[in-house]
Amino acid sequence: MSWVALKMLIGNRGKYFAIVFGIAFACMLMAQQASIFVGLMRNTTSQIRDISGADIWVMDPSVEFVDDITPLSDDDLYRVRGVSGVAWAVPLYKGLARAQFREGNFKQFIVMGLDDQSLVGAPPQMLLGSVGDLRGPDAVLIDEYGYRYLWPDQPLRIGQTFEMNDNRAHVVGICRASPSFQTFPIVYATYSRALNYAAQERRVLSFVLAKAEPGVPVDEVCQRIQRQTGRLALSQQNFARMTISYYLHRTGIPINFGTTVLLGFIIGASIAGQTFYLFTISNLRHFAALKAMGLTNIRIIGMVLIQGFFVGLIGYGIGLGMTCAIEEILAMKLTTIPLASYMVWQIPAGTAVAMALIVLVTSVFSLRRVLTLEPAAAFR
Repeated sequence: MSWVALKMLIGNRGKYFAIVFGIAFACMLMAQQASIFVGLMRNTTSQIRDISGADIWVMDPSVEFVDDITPLSDDDLYRVRGVSGVAWAVPLYKGLARAQFREGNFKQFIVMGLDDQSLVGAPPQMLLGSVGDLRGPDAVLIDEYGYRYLWPDQPLRIGQTFEMNDNRAHVVGICRASPSFQTFPIVYATYSRALNYAAQERRVLSFVLAKAEPGVPVDEVCQRIQRQTGRLALSQQNFARMTISYYLHRTGIPINFGTTVLLGFIIGASIAGQTFYLFTISNLRHFAALKAMGLTNIRIIGMVLIQGFFVGLIGYGIGLGMTCAIEEILAMKLTTIPLASYMVWQIPAGTAVAMALIVLVTSVFSLRRVLTLEPAAAFR
């Protein structure tokens, strides 16, 4: 009977392709929008994830996310170093600066100031040059997307120069950094040089990066720092969660993307449900004939469910494949703009659950006419 059900389904090509299209479109829309949402949330923590080597971030208690910076005093750095369980602590500057180019254009930059001696917080991957080159005069590193944005028609090379706050910046290396939420070019410099690039303020220390001693739990060290210094100390993971939580609760991003995903589900269910219902109505005489031959309602329900999950599986595969293909094409085409899309395993799994729900609802809706059908209808 399963083979008969599939032959009935594929025999009506027009309705068959319409059902597959509706489910594929719904799966593509839900998976793509969910991937963009996850990508945006991931970009908000890019500069936290790119900092390697440090376990603990120390900041002012009023800070709510990574870009909400309240400067610390220089004394806070030494106070953190004096806390029991802290192996080392270094300063980190993070801020915005305007750069002037020879053409007279001004561009906004994200400036990361690294500890002059250890260079903790350096970019994770270098494409040209080395991190140690930052110790040279006027030396800075720039991320790959930022370079392609500023010099789109030029190949990757070092030696470019520009000015920030009337101070010369010489590009000695190009790195690969995670895309940021603000999409500004990212410049890395030593801490002392970054202070010259930034606007002058009385306090300039953005964060203190610390490392827990071996064998001492990070959370315990964070509690000690908070008790002794009065500053907020968080592990890298907890700071990333706090940043994501801010964007989830204080922006309209979740509502906007959630609405789009819901619309995709509704549209897919509507198209597939209406078409599948019309398909079932057009095949009532066949179902009546099968009933007249002795098929029970349970077997009829199984046939309809097989038809529904067959088209659902095909539509799901096509929709997910289209999502991945679109992301790959955009990633190759957009060389100056990072693609804010990231697909985790929960997205295909959630899309599969939504697809199964669409198929189940549409199948149950279509079964109402089949179950009340009289076998004698086959002979009318």
